Amino acid sequence: MSAPRHLDPRLLRAFVTVAEELHFTRAAARLYIAQQALSRDVRRLERELGAELFLRSTRQVTLTADGERLLPYARRALQAQDELLAAFGRARPLLVDLNFPEHVTARLVLDRARELAPEQELMARYESGLTGAAGELAAGRLDASFGRFAGLDPALRTQLEHQPVRYEPMAIVLPEDHRLASLEAVPLAALAGDVVYAGAGNPRTPEWTDLARRLFDGRGIAIAPPAPLAVGDEEFQRIMAKMRNPILAVVDFPAMPGTVLRPLIDPVPLSPVSLVWRKGLVHPGFDALRRAAAEIAVEEGWLAWPSEGWIPAIDADMICTHN
Repeated sequence: MSAPRHLDPRLLRAFVTVAEELHFTRAAARLYIAQQALSRDVRRLERELGAELFLRSTRQVTLTADGERLLPYARRALQAQDELLAAFGRARPLLVDLNFPEHVTARLVLDRARELAPEQELMARYESGLTGAAGELAAGRLDASFGRFAGLDPALRTQLEHQPVRYEPMAIVLPEDHRLASLEAVPLAALAGDVVYAGAGNPRTPEWTDLARRLFDGRGIAIAPPAPLAVGDEEFQRIMAKMRNPILAVVDFPAMPGTVLRPLIDPVPLSPVSLVWRKGLVHPGFDALRRAAAEIAVEEGWLAWPSEGWIPAIDADMICTHN
């Protein structure tokens, strides 16, 4: 690998993002650029270094030996640049994972934080689940995310902190012709005998599957086996339409063609959502994010406990400890 006199940090950021995703489409989405532009940047970096950094095929992208060798140096160079800019009043963007674009709770908090700190750049990311984001948080590649903190691996929790934001009422997505679709709200007992999709097998969302398992335990409701892992709303809807299983969701879940969304009752199951960040995080936009979460929680009554509310004991204990 030859050594050029200068490397554009943008090219290094493109390389690191592809190295972390091992997928050009997902990496381009993270960087908010076109996939063609990302591919051009990676090829330019390879030309400037005189080395091939990735092996590309129609099925997968992998790092070459030179790519593996470059990765730790590139990460250190980008971190040094971020620290330099922050030291002189030009903070890097605060990277906030919303799980997915339609996550209403996270989106409202981010939008309020941007209003509170318009001079800061708070940039959205979409990791699709808190477990998927947690490793990125601990490694410093993300700053904050949202989700069920108690569902994380205990070893990861020791590296992170959280602030309860909302108890999201849970719901069920039913095919339009399902036997329960005509109900305005679905009692949990009525789902006995059904097989419900709850993200089983998705490596980014085991905290959600664990919540479903605790909710369904002893109620005669089965969790659907793993489905092909879908990336993007269109693919998810296509796979779910083929499976035709009810889908465990929350009341703000976006509409899907051919389905109805019904709140769950008797009891009212709640999905505990926290703002989660790595310990020691310092950023001028982070205080605005925490303040936004606290303000909206009070205004919307997000942390009010309904009379028939249910959450797992492990979550209740963790929230009591936090409080």
